[in-house]
Amino acid sequence: MDATTSGASSVQYHNISEQTIASLVPPPVTHQRQQRHCFGNATPGEFPLSANPSIVLHFLTGCNLDPQDLAKLEASATCSFFRQPAHFAPDYELSLAELAALDMCKKRAIFKPMTIEQRGDLKQRCGGSWKLVLRFLLAGEACSRREKSQAIAGPGHSIAVTSKGAVYSFGSNSSGQLGHGTTDEESRPRLLRSLQGVRIIHAAAGAGRTMLISDAGRVYAFGKDSFGEAEYGAQGNKLVTTPQVVESLKDIFVVQAAIGNFFTAVLSREGRIYTFSWGDESKLGHQTEPNDLEPRPLLGALENIPVVQIAAGYCYLLALACQPGGMSVYSVGCGLGGKLGHGTRTDEKQPRLIEQFRTLNLQPVVVAAGAWHAAVVGKDGRVCTWGWGRYGCLGHGNEDCESVPKVVEALSNVKAVHVATGDYTTFVVSDDGDVYSFGCGESSSLGHNTAAADEQGNRHTNVLSPELVTSLKQVNERVVQISLTNSIYWNAHTFALTDSDKLYAFGAGDKGQLGVELVANQTERANPERVDIDLS
Repeated sequence: MDATTSGASSVQYHNISEQTIASLVPPPVTHQRQQRHCFGNATPGEFPLSANPSIVLHFLTGCNLDPQDLAKLEASATCSFFRQPAHFAPDYELSLAELAALDMCKKRAIFKPMTIEQRGDLKQRCGGSWKLVLRFLLAGEACSRREKSQAIAGPGHSIAVTSKGAVYSFGSNSSGQLGHGTTDEESRPRLLRSLQGVRIIHAAAGAGRTMLISDAGRVYAFGKDSFGEAEYGAQGNKLVTTPQVVESLKDIFVVQAAIGNFFTAVLSREGRIYTFSWGDESKLGHQTEPNDLEPRPLLGALENIPVVQIAAGYCYLLALACQPGGMSVYSVGCGLGGKLGHGTRTDEKQPRLIEQFRTLNLQPVVVAAGAWHAAVVGKDGRVCTWGWGRYGCLGHGNEDCESVPKVVEALSNVKAVHVATGDYTTFVVSDDGDVYSFGCGESSSLGHNTAAADEQGNRHTNVLSPELVTSLKQVNERVVQISLTNSIYWNAHTFALTDSDKLYAFGAGDKGQLGVELVANQTERANPERVDIDLS
């Protein structure tokens, strides 16, 4: 029943003592600011990361911090927590920074299949730290495009590797160096079907032969059946027209190969260099024959120093080494023109440190060995060149030889990330994808479209100082890699690979090595043309 209709209220009221309104309002709470610490006691308001190391480890690993950043964390006076044992498997004595480095090492393809013993050996070889191992692995990936698409402009023939490890070949095939089972030339990229199911991570091309390296460390070779004869000489004992495993390298996990004149070099997963042939113990410190198929470890200074990249030129070898104190370059072989970088023109039969980089305060990150000259990119983006300066290939505005590395001052406003060298030609790629070239202009391999001939009717102008390759700028693509022919006997051609996996070619194309169609009687292309191939 409604209370209003009953005439009596059912609600009972109690006497409430009168209070002021102010007394009903709670007094204001004063909050005392407390500093949030990463470490410390269990004081309320703190977030003790020291009690949650797994969170820190997940953060460090997930951010893919640079090994140097991890080292800075350990060295910081306010971050002693990162230096203390984290008490995690597999090594309870490792610090969080070391564990983070180890976790990031485990993500690298060549590290994953290593046994515990092999990983331990690599750690000791790199200086006893997982941070140094991580730096070694990352440096090798950066300078050789391991597991990324790549293009190789060999002497008369070309190799292209997709990001998934498929291989295409085209161009000259007189020795079966294209790997298709024939000696017929190919003017268009042709898939190498005999290696389907095998993922290739690196390729090298020499005169009349090709070497491919799989993600399992196996080496496949085809073309001339020799690792050491002169590039313009005998064919070897026989021709190999399809990829064959190099049996003598089965027990070595190989990650890179470099083909020079009179010799071949390979780099192992652990950073050791092995060489084939040379024929004279005064060259690489061991006695072999030109047709010797057995690899020999490179003796001397690099026996216990891990190497991340090798580059071969005409009778000499460069090695980019990774040491606890930083990166360094060693050279060995023929010193003509000063291309070994030691201030003399004498030969070196064992690897010798190029000391000039310390004087320049430059830490090398990429090396390139041309036929007669060499180049390096520093971590700060500076470019150094040295060796025979013919045609202006050193980029110093003249044709003088330089027997020690010299900074290319004309590129002082450019931060370089990549360099490539050939027979008296040099290309530099900047961090924004621009390309500069200088040196010999024969066969239009520099990419500078000289539409008008000079007074002598010559359209192939030599370039003494770096010039922007405007023809590549016009394709509106960011270039990440340049490859050019490194041979004194073949007309040169050049590839430019972009970050979208597009491939552009220019230069000599008389053997089909450009992979693009040429009009009647045309033997070269001055402007870059897109190669019809999917490298993604």
